[in-house]
Amino acid sequence: MRSVDVKVQTEKCTGCRHCFDVCPVNVFVMHIRTEFPDVIDDAEVAAKFQFRAEKSVAEHGPDCILCNACLTECEGSCITIWDDEGKTYQSVYK
Repeated sequence: MRSVDVKVQTEKCTGCRHCFDVCPVNVFVMHIRTEFPDVIDDAEVAAKFQFRAEKSVAEHGPDCILCNACLTECEGSCITIWDDEGKTYQSVYK
């Protein structure tokens, strides 16, 4: 069984909920933005998308099955996954 690590760059997360909606193993949990008082939203992402009331956190990253569904759905291109073979997967919004 593969071991993976998943991270969401909070400053780029728009709160679109796409990762939360498409993940078949519930890696992502949505949190209210006020839980991140020190996070400054990425200006480049803000120029393209509206930031919403929540942000995603990969609380269950080790449960990831590398289906890559979140990587193509993430508006802010803020998800990175590392597998145990040293390969890195980065979200790129379609």
